[in-house]
Amino acid sequence: MGGIIMFAAYAVFMVLVTVFVTRKPKDTLEFHVADRNMGTIRSALSIAATWIWAPALFVSAERAYLQGSIGLFWFLAPNVLCLILFIPFAKRIRERMPQGVTLSGFMGEQYGIGTRRVYLFQLSALSVLSTGVNLLAGAAVLKTITGLPFPLLTVILAAIAYSYSRFSGIKASVITDAVQMILILAACFLFVPWAIHRNGFESLITGLSGPGGVYGNIFSGTGLEVFLSFGLPTAIGLIVGPFGDQNFWQRAFSIRREKIGKAFFLGAVAFGIVPLSMGFLGYIARGSGFTPDNPGVVNLEIVTSLFPAWSTLPFVFMLVSGLLSTVDSNLCAMASLTTDITKSENMAVPRGAMLLNLALGILIANIPGMTITNLFLFYGTLRASTFAPTVMALQGKGLQWVTPGVMIALLAGLPVFAWGTFANLSIVKVAGSLITLGASGAVALIGGYCETT
Repeated sequence: MGGIIMFAAYAVFMVLVTVFVTRKPKDTLEFHVADRNMGTIRSALSIAATWIWAPALFVSAERAYLQGSIGLFWFLAPNVLCLILFIPFAKRIRERMPQGVTLSGFMGEQYGIGTRRVYLFQLSALSVLSTGVNLLAGAAVLKTITGLPFPLLTVILAAIAYSYSRFSGIKASVITDAVQMILILAACFLFVPWAIHRNGFESLITGLSGPGGVYGNIFSGTGLEVFLSFGLPTAIGLIVGPFGDQNFWQRAFSIRREKIGKAFFLGAVAFGIVPLSMGFLGYIARGSGFTPDNPGVVNLEIVTSLFPAWSTLPFVFMLVSGLLSTVDSNLCAMASLTTDITKSENMAVPRGAMLLNLALGILIANIPGMTITNLFLFYGTLRASTFAPTVMALQGKGLQWVTPGVMIALLAGLPVFAWGTFANLSIVKVAGSLITLGASGAVALIGGYCETT
């Protein structure tokens, strides 16, 4: 009963924030891009919160616990760098298509309906998979705290995200993201110093080298092993991440044009604090000799072990905020993609797309045996399929075979990557990532150049 009350209070709080700070949109365009007038600080906090997927909260701590500083490095560095590398392209798409809403709309305008459709598929699939992994992570953690059934928790989390996202679209997402990011940062600044105080600074230093001290050198044999099995596919998936994610293109179209660069840079800095903090908890757990029941949620387990019972509440709010900030952004992204299908001003269309996204995400989260890390790596590879054509298009280089290039990348690279992931074959997994990343650009270049608008 206490868990239900906690969720209800959280949902009511977010709905009230939305109702009192935003207004109902006058049309679907305002629902999708907020009059293209969003400011720097709230946009930066929204960008940071949106990029805090389940992996930022859990994989960072897990890698720090299992592989020390090397594991965290290969997760943290590309996670921050990708948002900074995205800045010139976010500015460029706004210049090239000042009245745009979606990446698929831009690519369709450049290369035609076939390219628009294949981009719609990639962007929609990513939104669904991202929703699924965040519902999976949230329900898995909250089940251990509340005792509520896992399937019910996925539905509750989905309902909370929808309850405020449906009100004013991207405006609701941005303002609630900003509030959620403040909660997340407050929790980070509370728990990390507290954990160091309880266990001593030496536990943090000891944990840097991972189990047995064998993960202290990025260039050692174990360092190379981490690079091949985790670092390279992770870096590929993260560096290309924003480029294949409508969440960030939607924000590029919504922020005031002159503030795009500053918003994304500040968002990258704010985001970096979170996985770094969760990694510190992983180091402390390793260095203090703590043995978690599940390394995938070692940060939660050490918090519940070290601190009083009441401290679980702010940590849970941090987790829920991080997960739902991405889910509500996914809902707005999916809603915005409907503009590439219909120009209807009926608000039922984008809200229906939100509900479809949630339904599919709930189904994915409830697939038996699904893990956060594997799903994260899989959709990270999915994002890579459109990276090269997108970058070349924004640089003004028209290419003939964009559509077949992306299709070949998806059909050839993803199955190879899936095989390597589920068979635990590092070389095969890396090959799948590289095929997906390179095939779309290579095929497009083979087709030659063409005129673009």
